[in-house]
Amino acid sequence: MLRFIAQRLALSVPTLLLISVVVFALIRFIPGDPALLMLGDMADPQSLATTRAALGLDHSIGVQFVYWLQSVLSGDLGVSITSKQPVLELILDRFSVSASIVLVAVLLAALIAVPAGLFAAWKQDSALDLGLVTGATLLLSIPSFWLGLLLLYAFGIKLNWLPVVGYVPFAQNPGEAVTYLVLPIVTLTLVELGAITRMARASTIEVLRLEYIAHARAKGLSERVVLWRHALPNAFAPTWTLIGLILGNLLGGIAVLETVFTLPGIGRLMVDAIYARDYPVLQGCLLLITFIYVAVNLLVDLLYPVFDPRVSL
Repeated sequence: MLRFIAQRLALSVPTLLLISVVVFALIRFIPGDPALLMLGDMADPQSLATTRAALGLDHSIGVQFVYWLQSVLSGDLGVSITSKQPVLELILDRFSVSASIVLVAVLLAALIAVPAGLFAAWKQDSALDLGLVTGATLLLSIPSFWLGLLLLYAFGIKLNWLPVVGYVPFAQNPGEAVTYLVLPIVTLTLVELGAITRMARASTIEVLRLEYIAHARAKGLSERVVLWRHALPNAFAPTWTLIGLILGNLLGGIAVLETVFTLPGIGRLMVDAIYARDYPVLQGCLLLITFIYVAVNLLVDLLYPVFDPRVSL
Protein backbone atom coordinates (compact mmCIF):
# COMPACT_ATOMS: atom_id res chain seq x y z
CA MET A 1 0.00 0.00 0.00
CA LEU A 2 2.72 2.46 0.99
CA ARG A 3 4.74 1.51 -2.08
CA PHE A 4 1.74 2.14 -4.32
CA ILE A 5 1.13 5.55 -2.71
CA ALA A 6 4.80 6.45 -3.16
CA GLN A 7 4.69 5.42 -6.83
CA ARG A 8 1.56 7.47 -7.48
CA LEU A 9 3.07 10.50 -5.73
CA ALA A 10 6.25 10.13 -7.76
CA LEU A 11 4.24 10.00 -11.00
CA SER A 12 2.39 13.18 -10.02
CA VAL A 13 5.59 15.21 -9.70
CA PRO A 14 6.30 15.42 -13.47
CA THR A 15 2.66 16.31 -14.05
CA LEU A 16 2.80 19.18 -11.59
CA LEU A 17 6.10 20.38 -13.03
CA LEU A 18 4.77 20.32 -16.60
CA ILE A 19 1.60 22.13 -15.55
CA SER A 20 3.63 24.78 -13.73
CA VAL A 21 5.60 25.45 -16.93
CA VAL A 22 2.40 25.70 -18.98
CA VAL A 23 0.72 27.97 -16.43
CA PHE A 24 3.73 30.27 -16.24
CA ALA A 25 3.99 30.48 -20.03
CA LEU A 26 0.27 31.11 -20.57
CA ILE A 27 0.18 33.87 -17.98
CA ARG A 28 2.94 35.70 -19.83
CA PHE A 29 0.85 35.68 -23.03
CA ILE A 30 -1.86 37.79 -21.37
CA PRO A 31 -1.59 41.30 -22.85
CA GLY A 32 -0.86 44.17 -20.49
CA ASP A 33 1.94 45.30 -18.19
CA PRO A 34 1.33 44.71 -14.45
CA ALA A 35 3.66 47.57 -13.54
CA LEU A 36 1.77 49.96 -15.80
CA LEU A 37 -1.51 48.71 -14.37
CA MET A 38 -0.34 49.39 -10.82
CA LEU A 39 1.08 52.86 -11.47
CA GLY A 40 -1.36 54.10 -14.10
CA ASP A 41 -0.94 55.52 -17.57
CA MET A 42 0.72 58.68 -16.28
CA ALA A 43 3.64 56.91 -14.60
CA ASP A 44 7.13 58.04 -15.55
CA PRO A 45 9.66 55.58 -17.04
CA GLN A 46 11.80 55.55 -13.90
CA SER A 47 8.89 54.48 -11.71
CA LEU A 48 7.90 51.83 -14.23
CA ALA A 49 11.45 50.44 -14.30
CA THR A 50 11.62 50.37 -10.49
CA THR A 51 8.28 48.59 -10.21
CA ARG A 52 9.17 46.07 -12.88
CA ALA A 53 12.43 45.31 -11.07
CA ALA A 54 10.56 44.84 -7.80
CA LEU A 55 8.19 42.40 -9.50
CA GLY A 56 11.06 40.57 -11.21
CA LEU A 57 9.77 41.47 -14.67
CA ASP A 58 13.11 42.88 -15.77
CA HIS A 59 14.63 39.37 -16.04
CA SER A 60 14.28 36.93 -18.90
CA ILE A 61 11.35 34.50 -18.94
CA GLY A 62 13.58 31.59 -17.96
CA VAL A 63 15.05 33.41 -14.97
CA GLN A 64 11.60 34.57 -13.89
CA PHE A 65 10.36 30.98 -13.98
CA VAL A 66 13.27 29.68 -11.89
CA TYR A 67 12.77 32.39 -9.26
CA TRP A 68 9.03 31.78 -9.21
CA LEU A 69 9.41 27.99 -8.91
CA GLN A 70 11.84 28.39 -6.01
CA SER A 71 9.35 30.62 -4.24
CA VAL A 72 6.49 28.18 -4.84
CA LEU A 73 8.48 25.25 -3.45
CA SER A 74 9.21 27.29 -0.33
CA GLY A 75 5.50 28.07 0.13
CA ASP A 76 5.72 31.65 -1.05
CA LEU A 77 3.35 32.44 -3.93
CA GLY A 78 4.18 36.14 -3.85
CA VAL A 79 2.05 39.18 -3.10
CA SER A 80 -1.07 40.26 -4.97
CA ILE A 81 -0.43 43.21 -7.25
CA THR A 82 -3.85 44.75 -6.63
CA SER A 83 -4.65 43.96 -2.97
CA LYS A 84 -1.05 43.77 -1.61
CA GLN A 85 -2.00 40.62 0.35
CA PRO A 86 0.05 37.43 0.40
CA VAL A 87 -1.25 35.26 -2.42
CA LEU A 88 -1.31 32.03 -0.42
CA GLU A 89 -3.35 33.59 2.37
CA LEU A 90 -5.74 35.17 -0.13
CA ILE A 91 -6.25 31.95 -2.08
CA LEU A 92 -6.83 29.77 0.99
CA ASP A 93 -9.37 32.24 2.34
CA ARG A 94 -11.32 32.26 -0.92
CA PHE A 95 -10.91 28.51 -1.46
CA SER A 96 -12.59 27.76 1.85
CA VAL A 97 -15.78 29.38 0.51
CA SER A 98 -15.75 27.34 -2.71
CA ALA A 99 -14.87 24.10 -0.94
CA SER A 100 -17.68 24.45 1.60
CA ILE A 101 -20.17 24.68 -1.28
CA VAL A 102 -18.72 22.08 -3.63
CA LEU A 103 -18.02 19.35 -1.07
CA VAL A 104 -21.50 19.51 0.43
CA ALA A 105 -23.17 19.68 -2.99
CA VAL A 106 -21.25 16.71 -4.41
CA LEU A 107 -21.90 14.66 -1.25
CA LEU A 108 -25.64 15.37 -1.39
CA ALA A 109 -25.77 14.65 -5.12
CA ALA A 110 -23.99 11.31 -4.65
CA LEU A 111 -26.21 10.27 -1.73
CA ILE A 112 -29.32 10.95 -3.82
CA ALA A 113 -28.16 9.97 -7.31
CA VAL A 114 -26.49 6.63 -6.58
CA PRO A 115 -29.60 5.02 -5.01
CA ALA A 116 -31.74 6.63 -7.72
CA GLY A 117 -29.58 5.13 -10.47
CA LEU A 118 -29.57 1.79 -8.69
CA PHE A 119 -33.35 1.64 -8.50
CA ALA A 120 -33.71 2.89 -12.08
CA ALA A 121 -31.53 0.01 -13.28
CA TRP A 122 -33.46 -2.45 -11.10
CA LYS A 123 -36.75 -1.25 -12.64
CA GLN A 124 -35.34 -0.88 -16.15
CA ASP A 125 -37.91 0.20 -18.79
CA SER A 126 -40.56 0.80 -16.12
CA ALA A 127 -42.35 4.06 -15.36
CA LEU A 128 -39.95 4.68 -12.47
CA ASP A 129 -36.95 4.21 -14.74
CA LEU A 130 -38.44 6.49 -17.40
CA GLY A 131 -39.20 9.20 -14.85
CA LEU A 132 -35.71 9.09 -13.31
CA VAL A 133 -33.96 9.12 -16.68
CA THR A 134 -36.14 11.99 -17.90
CA GLY A 135 -35.46 13.98 -14.75
CA ALA A 136 -31.73 13.31 -14.98
CA THR A 137 -31.64 14.36 -18.64
CA LEU A 138 -33.57 17.53 -17.85
CA LEU A 139 -31.15 18.45 -15.08
CA LEU A 140 -28.22 17.83 -17.41
CA SER A 141 -29.76 20.20 -19.97
CA ILE A 142 -30.16 23.19 -17.65
CA PRO A 143 -27.12 25.50 -17.34
CA SER A 144 -26.04 26.00 -13.75
CA PHE A 145 -26.23 29.80 -13.92
CA TRP A 146 -29.79 29.69 -15.33
CA LEU A 147 -30.93 27.28 -12.63
CA GLY A 148 -29.30 29.51 -10.02
CA LEU A 149 -31.14 32.55 -11.33
CA LEU A 150 -34.45 30.67 -11.25
CA LEU A 151 -33.88 29.63 -7.64
CA LEU A 152 -32.87 33.17 -6.70
CA TYR A 153 -36.02 34.54 -8.26
CA ALA A 154 -38.29 31.92 -6.67
CA PHE A 155 -36.91 31.65 -3.14
CA GLY A 156 -35.12 34.97 -2.80
CA ILE A 157 -37.36 37.51 -4.53
CA LYS A 158 -40.83 35.97 -4.75
CA LEU A 159 -40.98 34.01 -1.49
CA ASN A 160 -38.30 36.05 0.32
CA TRP A 161 -37.16 32.97 2.23
CA LEU A 162 -33.43 33.31 1.56
CA PRO A 163 -31.03 36.23 0.92
CA VAL A 164 -30.41 37.13 -2.69
CA VAL A 165 -26.92 38.68 -2.64
CA GLY A 166 -24.02 38.81 -0.21
CA TYR A 167 -22.03 36.45 1.97
CA VAL A 168 -21.44 36.06 5.70
CA PRO A 169 -18.41 34.06 6.95
CA PHE A 170 -19.03 31.14 9.29
CA ALA A 171 -16.73 32.66 11.89
CA GLN A 172 -18.91 35.78 12.04
CA ASN A 173 -22.37 34.15 12.19
CA PRO A 174 -22.73 30.40 11.41
CA GLY A 175 -26.52 30.45 11.23
CA GLU A 176 -26.70 33.38 8.86
CA ALA A 177 -23.82 31.99 6.81
CA VAL A 178 -25.81 28.84 6.11
CA THR A 179 -28.72 30.86 4.69
CA TYR A 180 -26.40 32.42 2.11
CA LEU A 181 -25.06 29.00 1.05
CA VAL A 182 -28.35 27.11 0.73
CA LEU A 183 -29.19 28.24 -2.81
CA PRO A 184 -25.67 27.70 -4.26
CA ILE A 185 -25.50 24.23 -2.72
CA VAL A 186 -28.98 23.29 -3.96
CA THR A 187 -28.11 24.57 -7.44
CA LEU A 188 -24.92 22.52 -7.68
CA THR A 189 -26.62 19.47 -6.22
CA LEU A 190 -29.39 19.57 -8.82
CA VAL A 191 -26.94 20.18 -11.66
CA GLU A 192 -24.77 17.17 -10.77
CA LEU A 193 -27.67 14.84 -9.95
CA GLY A 194 -28.29 14.12 -13.62
CA ALA A 195 -24.78 12.97 -14.54
CA ILE A 196 -24.29 10.79 -11.46
CA THR A 197 -27.74 9.21 -11.78
CA ARG A 198 -27.19 8.26 -15.41
CA MET A 199 -23.74 6.83 -14.70
CA ALA A 200 -24.99 4.82 -11.70
CA ARG A 201 -27.89 3.47 -13.76
CA ALA A 202 -25.72 2.47 -16.73
CA SER A 203 -23.07 0.72 -14.63
CA THR A 204 -25.70 -1.09 -12.54
CA ILE A 205 -27.49 -2.36 -15.65
CA GLU A 206 -24.21 -3.88 -16.87
CA VAL A 207 -23.60 -5.57 -13.51
CA LEU A 208 -27.15 -6.94 -13.22
CA ARG A 209 -26.59 -8.87 -16.46
CA LEU A 210 -23.62 -10.79 -15.06
CA GLU A 211 -23.83 -14.46 -14.09
CA TYR A 212 -23.00 -14.00 -10.41
CA ILE A 213 -26.15 -11.85 -10.01
CA ALA A 214 -28.26 -14.66 -11.48
CA HIS A 215 -26.51 -17.06 -9.12
CA ALA A 216 -27.29 -14.84 -6.11
CA ARG A 217 -30.94 -14.73 -7.10
CA ALA A 218 -30.97 -18.49 -7.65
CA LYS A 219 -29.82 -18.97 -4.06
CA GLY A 220 -33.00 -17.24 -2.94
CA LEU A 221 -31.49 -13.92 -1.84
CA SER A 222 -33.89 -10.99 -1.71
CA GLU A 223 -33.67 -8.26 -4.33
CA ARG A 224 -32.58 -5.80 -1.64
CA VAL A 225 -29.59 -7.98 -0.74
CA VAL A 226 -28.76 -8.60 -4.41
CA LEU A 227 -28.78 -4.89 -5.17
CA TRP A 228 -26.93 -3.52 -2.15
CA ARG A 229 -24.51 -6.34 -1.33
CA HIS A 230 -23.75 -7.80 -4.76
CA ALA A 231 -24.58 -5.27 -7.49
CA LEU A 232 -23.62 -1.96 -5.87
CA PRO A 233 -19.97 -2.77 -4.94
CA ASN A 234 -19.15 -3.75 -8.52
CA ALA A 235 -21.27 -1.04 -10.15
CA PHE A 236 -20.04 1.85 -8.05
CA ALA A 237 -16.48 2.05 -9.43
CA PRO A 238 -17.33 4.01 -12.64
CA THR A 239 -19.62 6.28 -10.63
CA TRP A 240 -16.84 6.88 -8.11
CA THR A 241 -14.53 7.94 -10.95
CA LEU A 242 -17.16 10.34 -12.24
CA ILE A 243 -17.66 11.81 -8.76
CA GLY A 244 -13.93 12.44 -8.52
CA LEU A 245 -13.89 14.22 -11.89
CA ILE A 246 -16.93 16.30 -10.93
CA LEU A 247 -15.32 17.28 -7.65
CA GLY A 248 -12.15 18.45 -9.39
CA ASN A 249 -14.12 20.33 -12.05
CA LEU A 250 -16.33 22.13 -9.56
CA LEU A 251 -13.54 23.15 -7.21
CA GLY A 252 -11.77 24.81 -10.09
CA GLY A 253 -14.64 26.00 -12.23
CA ILE A 254 -17.55 27.50 -10.31
CA ALA A 255 -16.71 31.09 -11.19
CA VAL A 256 -20.02 31.57 -13.00
CA LEU A 257 -22.07 30.31 -10.07
CA GLU A 258 -20.07 32.41 -7.62
CA THR A 259 -20.78 35.43 -9.77
CA VAL A 260 -24.52 34.68 -9.82
CA PHE A 261 -24.66 34.39 -6.03
CA THR A 262 -21.97 37.07 -5.39
CA LEU A 263 -19.80 34.67 -3.41
CA PRO A 264 -16.13 35.48 -2.71
CA GLY A 265 -14.80 32.11 -3.88
CA ILE A 266 -11.73 30.92 -5.74
CA GLY A 267 -13.47 31.18 -9.11
CA ARG A 268 -14.31 34.87 -8.77
CA LEU A 269 -10.82 35.53 -7.45
CA MET A 270 -9.32 33.99 -10.56
CA VAL A 271 -11.59 35.94 -12.89
CA ASP A 272 -10.79 39.20 -11.08
CA ALA A 273 -7.09 38.39 -11.30
CA ILE A 274 -7.38 37.93 -15.08
CA TYR A 275 -9.00 41.31 -15.55
CA ALA A 276 -6.47 42.99 -13.23
CA ARG A 277 -3.45 41.26 -14.80
CA ASP A 278 -2.57 40.07 -11.31
CA TYR A 279 0.05 37.48 -12.27
CA PRO A 280 0.84 36.10 -8.78
CA VAL A 281 -2.81 35.53 -7.87
CA LEU A 282 -3.70 33.96 -11.21
CA GLN A 283 -0.70 31.66 -11.14
CA GLY A 284 -1.49 30.65 -7.57
CA CYS A 285 -5.12 29.87 -8.43
CA LEU A 286 -4.16 27.76 -11.43
CA LEU A 287 -1.55 25.87 -9.42
CA LEU A 288 -4.09 25.15 -6.68
CA ILE A 289 -6.61 23.84 -9.21
CA THR A 290 -3.93 21.60 -10.74
CA PHE A 291 -2.96 20.27 -7.33
CA ILE A 292 -6.61 19.53 -6.59
CA TYR A 293 -6.99 17.51 -9.80
CA VAL A 294 -3.86 15.48 -9.03
CA ALA A 295 -4.93 14.95 -5.41
CA VAL A 296 -8.46 13.90 -6.37
CA ASN A 297 -7.19 11.44 -8.98
CA LEU A 298 -4.80 9.97 -6.42
CA LEU A 299 -7.61 9.64 -3.88
CA VAL A 300 -9.84 7.93 -6.45
CA ASP A 301 -7.10 5.42 -7.26
CA LEU A 302 -6.41 4.67 -3.61
CA LEU A 303 -10.07 4.11 -2.76
CA TYR A 304 -10.84 1.86 -5.73
CA PRO A 305 -10.11 -1.36 -3.78
CA VAL A 306 -12.50 -0.17 -1.07
CA PHE A 307 -15.44 0.23 -3.44
CA ASP A 308 -14.66 -2.43 -6.05
CA PRO A 309 -13.71 -5.88 -4.69
CA ARG A 310 -12.37 -6.89 -8.11
CA VAL A 311 -9.56 -4.34 -7.87
CA SER A 312 -6.48 -4.93 -5.72
CA LEU A 313 -3.40 -2.84 -5.16
